[in-house]
Amino acid sequence: MSQIRVFVYALIIFLSQFLVVTSTTTFPCVSDDDCPVPLPPPFAKCVDGICEFFIKAQVEK
Repeated sequence: MSQIRVFVYALIIFLSQFLVVTSTTTFPCVSDDDCPVPLPPPFAKCVDGICEFFIKAQVEK
């Protein structure tokens, strides 16, 4: 009986990861100033009327 409970818990945890990844919120915009200010490291840019969030890659010298 406890094995079934552990299996169900593991299944819920596994499937909830897909819900987090697939849920997205779009912000309409006209310019980059319309996009919300995210916390570092990502930054927002207005692309085709929708705010897109990017992560700057650090280049090592």
